[in-house]
Amino acid sequence: MTGPARRGAERMFGRDGASRSLGMELEEVGPGRAVVTMTVRDDMVNGYGLLHGGLLATLCDTAFSVACNTYGEMTVAAGFDITILEAGHAGDRLRAHAAERARRGRSGLYDVTVTREDGVVLAEFRGRSRSLGRPIDTPTTPAG
Repeated sequence: MTGPARRGAERMFGRDGASRSLGMELEEVGPGRAVVTMTVRDDMVNGYGLLHGGLLATLCDTAFSVACNTYGEMTVAAGFDITILEAGHAGDRLRAHAAERARRGRSGLYDVTVTREDGVVLAEFRGRSRSLGRPIDTPTTPAG
C-alpha cells in the first residue's frame, strides 16, 4: 500500500511514544492490516517471569490501531477482548498480525494473532474500532 493512507498510519505509529518505549517495530502495513513486532525484555515480565498480560494486550492494541488507521481517517478503539493461550518469556520475539474482518460505516472489526518466532500462538485478540470521521492529521484536544 502506498499513498496518503499508509503514510498517515505510519506517521501515527511514529508518534506513538508508548509503543516506541516498549521497542515495538512496524514491519508491514496495508489496507486493513499490519504486523508489529516486539522483543520481550526483562522489565516486561511479571513476578512469575512471564510476559505481563497488559503488555501483551498493548502489542495487540498497537497492531490493531495501525490496521484500522490505514484508510486515512482518525480511528480509535471502541473495545477489545483478548485470549491468552501461552505465556511469553524474556527474550521472545513476538509478531502481532492484525487483519480487518469487517468495516461498515464508521465501525470496524479486527483480529490480531500474536506468535513467537517458533510459530506458537500466544494470544488471539478481537478489536472493535470507531472512525472519528476526520483525517488522521486533524489536531485533537484533551477531553474535559
